[in-house]
Amino acid sequence: MNYVKSIRDLVGPTPLILVGAVVLVIKEGQILLEQRNEEQARFGLPGGLMEWEESTEETARRELFEETGLVADQLALLGVYSGKNYVTTLANGDVFQSVTLAYVASDTSGTLRVSDESVALTYVSLTDLPDNIVGSHLLMIQDYIAKR
Repeated sequence: MNYVKSIRDLVGPTPLILVGAVVLVIKEGQILLEQRNEEQARFGLPGGLMEWEESTEETARRELFEETGLVADQLALLGVYSGKNYVTTLANGDVFQSVTLAYVASDTSGTLRVSDESVALTYVSLTDLPDNIVGSHLLMIQDYIAKR
């Protein structure tokens, strides 16, 4: 079931508030970034929007697996992010404000693979991040660095 699509079918282009989760996969001082399959090809954290009857942790685990092939052994909550800086306008004109829970995974299993939502997955040093990171995701990474 695609919860967001079913809501859009009911309310049309009305701005929505949606809940999502992202995962900071940390390995030996590096973080896993996903280069998005979008016009700007920005880097971001694996994650996405919650489906009906899913917990935020289940959302984080599902999205991590769907987008990277990795399974998080444990997730630790980094923080909850919301407000005017988390308003997104999609290419089709749909607007939503996200309430995003960011989780940290230090131990993962599985085989890293690129999904159809991205063009590349790469580990980068926490001290040498690329310039073109999704702004809200950069804030989450900076929070992680500040809290370590």
